[in-house]
Amino acid sequence: MTMFKHAAEILEARVNTFLNRADDPSQTLDLSYEKMITSLQDTKRHLADVITERIALENQISTAKREADKAEADARMALQAQREDLARAALADKQAALQKMGSLQQAHDSVATQADKLTLYETKLQDRIEQFRTQKEVMKTQMTAAAAEVGVSESLSGLGTGLADAGDAMRRAQDKTAQMQAKAEAMEGMTEAGILSDPLDARNSTEKELDKLRTTTGVDADLARLKAELTAPK
Repeated sequence: MTMFKHAAEILEARVNTFLNRADDPSQTLDLSYEKMITSLQDTKRHLADVITERIALENQISTAKREADKAEADARMALQAQREDLARAALADKQAALQKMGSLQQAHDSVATQADKLTLYETKLQDRIEQFRTQKEVMKTQMTAAAAEVGVSESLSGLGTGLADAGDAMRRAQDKTAQMQAKAEAMEGMTEAGILSDPLDARNSTEKELDKLRTTTGVDADLARLKAELTAPK
Protein backbone atom coordinates (compact mmCIF):
# COMPACT_ATOMS: atom_id res chain seq x y z
CA MET A 1 0.00 0.00 0.00
CA THR A 2 1.47 3.34 -1.06
CA MET A 3 1.68 6.32 1.26
CA PHE A 4 -0.85 8.29 -0.81
CA LYS A 5 -3.35 5.43 -0.80
CA HIS A 6 -3.00 5.08 2.96
CA ALA A 7 -3.54 8.82 3.44
CA ALA A 8 -6.62 8.70 1.19
CA GLU A 9 -8.09 5.84 3.21
CA ILE A 10 -7.52 7.75 6.47
CA LEU A 11 -9.24 10.82 5.01
CA GLU A 12 -12.16 8.73 3.75
CA ALA A 13 -12.56 7.08 7.15
CA ARG A 14 -12.64 10.46 8.91
CA VAL A 15 -15.19 11.86 6.45
CA ASN A 16 -17.40 8.80 6.92
CA THR A 17 -17.10 9.12 10.69
CA PHE A 18 -18.10 12.79 10.51
CA LEU A 19 -21.10 12.03 8.28
CA ASN A 20 -22.21 9.18 10.52
CA ARG A 21 -22.04 11.40 13.58
CA ALA A 22 -23.87 14.20 11.77
CA ASP A 23 -26.72 11.78 11.02
CA ASP A 24 -26.57 9.66 14.15
CA PRO A 25 -30.09 8.48 15.14
CA SER A 26 -28.86 7.84 18.69
CA GLN A 27 -27.93 11.47 19.14
CA THR A 28 -31.24 12.52 17.58
CA LEU A 29 -33.14 10.38 20.09
CA ASP A 30 -31.13 11.82 22.99
CA LEU A 31 -31.78 15.35 21.74
CA SER A 32 -35.53 14.68 21.49
CA TYR A 33 -35.52 13.31 25.03
CA GLU A 34 -33.70 16.40 26.31
CA LYS A 35 -36.27 18.64 24.60
CA MET A 36 -39.10 16.70 26.25
CA ILE A 37 -37.42 17.07 29.64
CA THR A 38 -37.12 20.83 29.05
CA SER A 39 -40.82 20.99 28.16
CA LEU A 40 -41.68 19.11 31.35
CA GLN A 41 -39.60 21.52 33.43
CA ASP A 42 -41.36 24.50 31.81
CA THR A 43 -44.72 22.91 32.61
CA LYS A 44 -43.67 22.42 36.24
CA ARG A 45 -42.66 26.09 36.47
CA HIS A 46 -45.99 27.24 35.01
CA LEU A 47 -47.85 24.95 37.38
CA ALA A 48 -45.89 26.29 40.34
CA ASP A 49 -46.77 29.87 39.31
CA VAL A 50 -50.47 29.02 38.98
CA ILE A 51 -50.53 27.21 42.33
CA THR A 52 -48.79 30.16 43.95
CA GLU A 53 -51.43 32.49 42.53
CA ARG A 54 -54.22 30.19 43.74
CA ILE A 55 -52.80 30.12 47.26
CA ALA A 56 -52.49 33.91 47.22
CA LEU A 57 -56.16 34.23 46.20
CA GLU A 58 -57.19 31.81 48.95
CA ASN A 59 -55.34 33.94 51.48
CA GLN A 60 -57.07 37.08 50.17
CA ILE A 61 -60.46 35.34 50.35
CA SER A 62 -59.76 34.37 53.95
CA THR A 63 -58.80 37.96 54.74
CA ALA A 64 -61.97 39.31 53.09
CA LYS A 65 -64.08 36.81 55.04
CA ARG A 66 -62.53 37.92 58.31
CA GLU A 67 -63.26 41.52 57.34
CA ALA A 68 -66.90 40.66 56.60
CA ASP A 69 -67.26 38.79 59.90
CA LYS A 70 -65.70 41.68 61.80
CA ALA A 71 -67.98 44.21 60.08
CA GLU A 72 -71.04 42.18 61.05
CA ALA A 73 -69.81 41.93 64.62
CA ASP A 74 -69.26 45.71 64.66
CA ALA A 75 -72.77 46.31 63.31
CA ARG A 76 -74.24 44.07 66.03
CA MET A 77 -72.28 45.94 68.69
CA ALA A 78 -73.40 49.34 67.28
CA LEU A 79 -77.07 48.34 67.38
CA GLN A 80 -76.69 47.21 70.96
CA ALA A 81 -75.28 50.66 71.70
CA GLN A 82 -78.23 52.34 69.96
CA ARG A 83 -75.94 53.55 67.12
CA GLU A 84 -77.80 52.65 63.99
CA ASP A 85 -75.60 54.93 61.90
CA LEU A 86 -72.50 53.02 62.91
CA ALA A 87 -74.31 49.75 62.30
CA ARG A 88 -75.18 50.87 58.74
CA ALA A 89 -71.54 51.85 58.08
CA ALA A 90 -70.31 48.51 59.41
CA LEU A 91 -72.82 46.61 57.28
CA ALA A 92 -71.72 48.62 54.24
CA ASP A 93 -68.15 47.48 54.96
CA LYS A 94 -69.44 43.94 55.23
CA GLN A 95 -71.10 44.16 51.80
CA ALA A 96 -67.88 45.55 50.30
CA ALA A 97 -65.94 42.65 51.82
CA LEU A 98 -68.52 40.18 50.50
CA GLN A 99 -68.28 41.66 47.00
CA LYS A 100 -64.52 41.44 47.21
CA MET A 101 -64.83 37.82 48.29
CA GLY A 102 -67.05 37.11 45.28
CA SER A 103 -64.55 38.59 42.84
CA LEU A 104 -61.69 36.79 44.50
CA GLN A 105 -63.64 33.53 44.48
CA GLN A 106 -64.28 33.81 40.73
CA ALA A 107 -60.59 34.43 40.09
CA HIS A 108 -59.72 31.54 42.40
CA ASP A 109 -62.06 29.15 40.58
CA SER A 110 -60.53 30.10 37.23
CA VAL A 111 -57.00 29.66 38.52
CA ALA A 112 -57.91 26.38 40.21
CA THR A 113 -59.29 25.03 36.92
CA GLN A 114 -56.11 26.06 35.17
CA ALA A 115 -54.03 24.40 37.90
CA ASP A 116 -56.01 21.16 37.54
CA LYS A 117 -55.45 21.16 33.76
CA LEU A 118 -51.72 21.81 34.16
CA THR A 119 -51.46 19.05 36.77
CA LEU A 120 -53.17 16.58 34.45
CA TYR A 121 -50.98 17.70 31.54
CA GLU A 122 -47.85 17.34 33.64
CA THR A 123 -48.79 13.80 34.66
CA LYS A 124 -49.51 12.75 31.07
CA LEU A 125 -46.33 14.41 29.79
CA GLN A 126 -44.25 12.74 32.48
CA ASP A 127 -45.71 9.33 31.63
CA ARG A 128 -45.10 9.89 27.93
CA ILE A 129 -41.51 10.97 28.56
CA GLU A 130 -40.88 7.84 30.62
CA GLN A 131 -42.30 5.68 27.82
CA PHE A 132 -40.15 7.50 25.27
CA ARG A 133 -37.05 7.06 27.45
CA THR A 134 -37.63 3.30 27.64
CA GLN A 135 -38.25 3.04 23.89
CA LYS A 136 -35.18 5.19 23.25
CA GLU A 137 -32.87 2.95 25.25
CA VAL A 138 -34.29 -0.18 23.60
CA MET A 139 -33.86 1.37 20.16
CA LYS A 140 -30.28 2.45 20.89
CA THR A 141 -29.45 -1.07 22.08
CA GLN A 142 -30.94 -2.57 18.91
CA MET A 143 -29.04 -0.06 16.76
CA THR A 144 -25.76 -0.89 18.48
CA ALA A 145 -26.32 -4.61 18.01
CA ALA A 146 -27.31 -4.11 14.36
CA ALA A 147 -24.24 -1.95 13.70
CA ALA A 148 -22.00 -4.59 15.26
CA GLU A 149 -23.63 -7.30 13.15
CA VAL A 150 -23.18 -5.24 9.98
CA GLY A 151 -19.52 -4.63 10.85
CA VAL A 152 -18.85 -8.32 11.41
CA SER A 153 -20.72 -9.27 8.24
CA GLU A 154 -18.74 -6.72 6.20
CA SER A 155 -15.47 -8.01 7.63
CA LEU A 156 -16.32 -11.64 6.91
CA SER A 157 -17.56 -10.85 3.41
CA GLY A 158 -14.50 -8.75 2.57
CA LEU A 159 -16.50 -5.53 2.27
CA GLY A 160 -14.86 -4.16 5.36
CA THR A 161 -11.40 -2.65 5.14
CA GLY A 162 -9.84 -4.82 7.87
CA LEU A 163 -10.21 -8.25 6.32
CA ALA A 164 -9.70 -6.92 2.80
CA ASP A 165 -6.40 -5.34 3.81
CA ALA A 166 -5.39 -8.55 5.58
CA GLY A 167 -6.17 -10.54 2.42
CA ASP A 168 -4.13 -8.13 0.29
CA ALA A 169 -1.24 -8.37 2.73
CA MET A 170 -1.41 -12.18 2.67
CA ARG A 171 -1.37 -12.25 -1.15
CA ARG A 172 1.57 -9.85 -1.27
CA ALA A 173 3.47 -12.01 1.24
CA GLN A 174 2.77 -15.14 -0.81
CA ASP A 175 3.91 -13.45 -4.02
CA LYS A 176 7.05 -12.18 -2.32
CA THR A 177 7.83 -15.65 -0.91
CA ALA A 178 7.35 -17.26 -4.33
CA GLN A 179 9.67 -14.70 -5.92
CA MET A 180 12.33 -15.26 -3.27
CA GLN A 181 12.11 -19.06 -3.66
CA ALA A 182 12.41 -18.79 -7.44
CA LYS A 183 15.42 -16.48 -7.10
CA ALA A 184 17.08 -18.86 -4.64
CA GLU A 185 16.59 -21.82 -6.99
CA ALA A 186 17.93 -19.84 -9.92
CA MET A 187 21.01 -18.72 -7.99
CA GLU A 188 21.62 -22.30 -6.83
CA GLY A 189 21.44 -23.57 -10.38
CA MET A 190 23.74 -20.81 -11.64
CA THR A 191 26.22 -21.58 -8.86
CA GLU A 192 26.28 -25.29 -9.74
CA ALA A 193 26.72 -24.41 -13.40
CA GLY A 194 29.67 -22.24 -12.55
CA ILE A 195 27.98 -19.04 -13.71
CA LEU A 196 28.10 -17.67 -10.19
CA SER A 197 31.13 -18.28 -7.97
CA ASP A 198 31.46 -18.45 -4.23
CA PRO A 199 33.57 -15.42 -3.14
CA LEU A 200 35.09 -17.55 -0.35
CA ASP A 201 36.14 -20.34 -2.79
CA ALA A 202 39.43 -19.49 -4.57
CA ARG A 203 39.40 -22.60 -6.83
CA ASN A 204 39.03 -22.25 -10.54
CA SER A 205 36.55 -24.28 -12.53
CA THR A 206 39.10 -27.02 -13.39
CA GLU A 207 40.02 -27.53 -9.76
CA LYS A 208 36.37 -27.66 -8.80
CA GLU A 209 35.70 -30.38 -11.42
CA LEU A 210 38.75 -32.39 -10.25
CA ASP A 211 37.69 -32.17 -6.62
CA LYS A 212 34.21 -33.27 -7.59
CA LEU A 213 35.68 -36.19 -9.55
CA ARG A 214 37.90 -37.19 -6.62
CA THR A 215 34.92 -37.14 -4.30
CA THR A 216 32.88 -39.30 -6.66
CA THR A 217 35.80 -41.74 -7.21
CA GLY A 218 36.46 -42.00 -3.47
CA VAL A 219 32.82 -42.75 -2.79
CA ASP A 220 32.75 -45.43 -5.49
CA ALA A 221 35.93 -47.05 -4.09
CA ASP A 222 34.57 -47.08 -0.53
CA LEU A 223 31.30 -48.56 -1.74
CA ALA A 224 33.11 -51.36 -3.64
CA ARG A 225 35.27 -52.14 -0.64
CA LEU A 226 32.28 -52.41 1.68
CA LYS A 227 30.50 -54.72 -0.74
CA ALA A 228 33.57 -56.94 -0.98
CA GLU A 229 33.88 -57.18 2.76
CA LEU A 230 30.24 -58.13 3.14
CA THR A 231 30.41 -60.87 0.48
CA ALA A 232 33.81 -62.32 1.50
CA PRO A 233 33.62 -65.70 3.33
CA LYS A 234 34.33 -65.54 7.00
